Formats: sequence, structure tokens, C-alpha cells
Amino acid sequence: MPDHANRPFRTLPFALVLGGAFLPVPVLAQEAARSTLLALPPLSVTANRVATPAAETGSALTVITGEELERRQTRILSDALREVPGVAVNRTGPMGSLTQIRIRGSEGNQTLVIVDGIEMNDPSSGSEYDFANLLAGDVERVEVLRGPQSALYGSDAVGGVVNIVTRRGKGPLAVKAAVEGGSFGTAAGRASLATGNDRYDLSVSGQGVFSDGVSVADKRRGNPEKDGYRNGTLAGNFAVRPTGNSEIGVVGRYTRFRTDSDDFVGGRGAVDSGTDTTGEQYFGRVQGKAAFFEGRWEHIVGLSYGNQQRDYRNSAKLVTSRYEGRKTKADYQTNLTLNTGPAEHVLTAAIEHEDEKAISKSSFANFDRSIGTTGLVGQYKLGLFDRLTLTGSVRHDDNDLFRDATTWRTTAAYLVEATDTKLRASYGTGVKNPTLFELYGYTATFRGNPNLKPEKGRGWDAGFDQPLWGKRASVDATWFNQRIRDQITGTGTSAINLPGEARVRGAELGLSVEPVDGLLLRGSYTLTDGVDSSGNELVRRPKQLASLNVNYRFLDDRANANLGIVYNGRTSDWAYDAFYNRQVVNLAPYTLVNLSGSYKLTEQVDVFGRVENLFDRHYQEVWTYGTPGRAGYVGLRLSL
Repeated sequence: MPDHANRPFRTLPFALVLGGAFLPVPVLAQEAARSTLLALPPLSVTANRVATPAAETGSALTVITGEELERRQTRILSDALREVPGVAVNRTGPMGSLTQIRIRGSEGNQTLVIVDGIEMNDPSSGSEYDFANLLAGDVERVEVLRGPQSALYGSDAVGGVVNIVTRRGKGPLAVKAAVEGGSFGTAAGRASLATGNDRYDLSVSGQGVFSDGVSVADKRRGNPEKDGYRNGTLAGNFAVRPTGNSEIGVVGRYTRFRTDSDDFVGGRGAVDSGTDTTGEQYFGRVQGKAAFFEGRWEHIVGLSYGNQQRDYRNSAKLVTSRYEGRKTKADYQTNLTLNTGPAEHVLTAAIEHEDEKAISKSSFANFDRSIGTTGLVGQYKLGLFDRLTLTGSVRHDDNDLFRDATTWRTTAAYLVEATDTKLRASYGTGVKNPTLFELYGYTATFRGNPNLKPEKGRGWDAGFDQPLWGKRASVDATWFNQRIRDQITGTGTSAINLPGEARVRGAELGLSVEPVDGLLLRGSYTLTDGVDSSGNELVRRPKQLASLNVNYRFLDDRANANLGIVYNGRTSDWAYDAFYNRQVVNLAPYTLVNLSGSYKLTEQVDVFGRVENLFDRHYQEVWTYGTPGRAGYVGLRLSL
């Protein structure tokens, strides 16, 4: 094993100076903080599958609000995830290209993505979710839960969970719209309608983006062709409450897109080709809730469906291959809350059944396979004296094709009242099932391996959250260690489980400061040291990630300015020769600076603008794939 797998973190003092991964301090949510920007929203649903006060959450959790996304003028949601500790984002080209999320060194298909209760991972794409087409205009809240979470969410949650909640209607009827345009022939717009009261709520939104783009294959390598992108997204949710303790809701989401792409050639990498990908995505969920005994006994039943289709076309716009992934899930969960003296007990039980199907049609292969899984979940949450919270979770998955799996997780959170310090720790196990393509194969030259075992993970983290300076500042730190064994890898003609363990360890540090009213600074730093089961560095996992965000509200909150800086340290990637033998190459570190501002002309009209990649930095996130240079955008926002 290389020496770097065991060496101490010599750069840690440097990390402490810079600050670290921003985790808003949960203690701030317990009291009325001086600034709502420094207060973590009071409840998290993702961490324990039940609404849990932030101070009682023992897992490492980051929350991004819709207000933050709007201040930063985030249009593609994955761009905001670049500032989340422990999260590495890789995009194979400009906007609309394949976008992968890796949490704490885990693979892209080891992160579970949920939108409004619907699991988004695509069975026809290695059980991974491609963030390329997820626009941010209707997002109310994002929760990023780090560490193995299979005990709560099953397969795909070895690295963590990204839970996205869209806006719901409230108050009188409100109509909002915005348009913008700028560099690379880009035009975008969005509109929404929302209303709600105690008996119902309704929200409908539409978003779209059109861009001539830049070359997917790096232009500096002799690829001048522009690759455009089109995205249209419709989303809505409606809920009715027949009684004070019941609710029936439905959500839906539809996206249609077209992404110009380039080919990949052994020995040369990405090259201009005139190819493209078109696709459609359909998602929906129906859910019912009921609570009894003054809300102490809650029942939730739901049915979700997702369908993701992609057509790959050649330069003549003829379809060369088609992929379709379908996922249907039925679930029931019940939560019972009991109080005995200074103790609060929350008992949770759930049953879920999920069917996945992958379909592929092309001139070289046809594929149509499905798999079913039934999961049983149990969790006990104990709160003592409003200071100590303990949770224990266990899950058993009954799989159709391979050995059943049992996973578990435990967390602890303790509040030191004298200093408002929150101490937290968690330990969990995870499992990632083989994909349908890995099990069955999908071409004449790639044979499936029905004897594959699920990948297994285990990991722990420990840290603290500390408010300072009369709650105008907060600092946090998290140390983590994760192991994954039975990793699945392709051998060229099939897939196998690798012997040994992949090991990832690191530190996440953070700092938030509001020196004066209206001015908020947030810093983040993540140090990751990861090797595969052979002791080689994991590709596309930067050793160092850092960010700084400065937001200033002034002129009686009519004006807002935001400065965002993201640093991505040196990382490695695979390079392929003419015979597709691979070797490791290093990608240079880079720093991106984004600047945005807005001004409220009237109560109904705002103007806004932003500059992305202010210093025109040239960089690659994936070997030989290009990225946009400096870009500017201006827009107008209306509220009626």
C-alpha cells in the first residue's frame, strides 16, 4: 500500500486557517438568532425519516435554502452542491452534460437522490442520477446527508443522500416570472403560480433554458464546434387536507431536453462529432398522511413512479441507441411518539417495495430486464433531558436475484448547555446492489455476471458545532472514515467484485460569520484521502475542496450582492490509449469566482445580473472535456 494511505493529514493546520465545510450550526435553530441567514432551518426530515430538530441530529447534514439559491442566482442545482462539504462535482463539458455527484469518495451511483419523495436514480444508467437536467428555479430546500444511510434508505445510499424539496403554495394567489439572457447565446425563463391555506395548497411552475453552448470536447485541443443545450421543465404539487389531521397530496415533474455531444476516441479523448442526446423524464407521486392521538401516531402511505428515456443520435440525427429506466415504489411508514418523564421516544417502522426496469435498444444489442426489492425498516429515537439524543436504525432488504442484506446505523447528539456546543457522532453500514447491466450484460461483447455480490460499506464520523460571538458566528468540524468492500468494476468483457477494501478518510471544517447586519460570510474546506482496494488514489475525488461565499444586503434590503469562490484541488482521472488501455493522469487545480447582484426597482420588479468564471479560468473536470470561460447574464424578475 502506498505511504500516502496512512500518512497524517499534514495540511490540516492550513485547513483550520481557511475554515471548512459549511454545516450551519444546529444550535442556532433553537433560539431566535440575530440573523435568519445564520440559523439552520429548525427541522430535518432526511436525517431520521421523521421531522427532527436540528439540535437532535447526530449525522453530518448540510441544508441549502431556496433563498440562498436565489441570492447566488443558481440555475443548475449541481452548481450549488459544489459548496457542500465532502461533495465532489464532475461535469463532462458545459451545462447539460453528464454531471456526477460523489460524497466522501463514494461512487456516483452510491448517492441516493430524492425529489419530493421520489427516488431519481436511473436503473438504465448504472442506478445513478445525472444532475445535468435538474434546474433550480422551483427548489425550496436541499438537504445533503453524508455517510452510509442504507439502514434508512436501502441500496444507492452508501455515500449519502441528497433530498430536494420543491416549493409549495401558501397564502393568497401569487404569480412570479423571470427572464434572462447572456453569453453563449443563452436565454432562460421561469414562471410559477402558487396559493394555499389551511385546507389546501397548490404550486405550478415552468422553467426553460436555451443555449448555443461551447464545445463539449475541449476547444483548446482543436475542437471548435459549439454544443448547444435545451431544457424545458414543468412541475407541480397539490395537497388537500380534509380534516385537521389528514392530508392527500400529489406531485409531478416532467423534463424534456436535448444536449449536443461529442464522441470519445481512444488515444485522443473527446473530439467534435455533431452527435446529440434527446430525452424525456416523467416523475410522479401520490401520498396520504393521517395522524391520531394529538399527532403522536402518524401514518404515511405513498406510491411513486419514475421514467427516464434517452436517445443517442449520430451526426445525421438518426437514433443509434435508446435507453429507458423505470422505477415504481410503494411505501408505508408509521411513527409513534411517547413521553415518559424527561425522555421522549419516537418509534418508526416502514415497509417499501421497489421494482426497477432497464430497457436498451440498439443495432448491437437489445436489453429488457427488471428486479424487485422489499425493504423493512425499524428505528428508535430516544431524547433525554432535551440534551442527549440517540438513534438506532436497522433495515432488511429482500432481493429477487442475490443474497438479502441487513444494514444498521446509530447516531448520537449531545448539547453542552454551558457553551451551546453540540457534539455529534454516527456509525453506519451501507449496501449497493449490482446494476441490471452488470448482472445481465447488454452487448454481445459484455457478458453479465449473475454471481456478483452487493458492494458493502461502513463508516463513521464525529464532530462538533459551536456558536460564537453571541451567535453571530459559528464553527464546525467533522472527521470521517469510510470503507467499501466487494467493489464492482468492469473488466472489459464482464464485471467482477474486487478483493480488499477501498478506504476514504478526511476532515470537513466550516465557518460562518455575520460581522454586521446584512453581511454574511461562509467558508468551507474539505480534505479527503481515498484509495481503492489496491492502494491507488481514487479518480475524480479531489484531495482538497474549498469555498467562500460573501453575501451583502443593503439599501434597506432592496439591493443584494453575492461573491462566490470555489476551489477544486488537484485530482486524477483515467486516460485511454488507442486500444482503450487506461492510465492515470492528473488534472490541474482550479479556482472559480462568480459575482452576482440584484436590485429591487419596485415591490414587484427586480433586475439582476451575474458574471460566472470572472477571471476566465481554463480548466478540466474530466479528461479532455471542455468547460465554459467567462460568461455574463442579465435578467428581470416580476412578482404579482
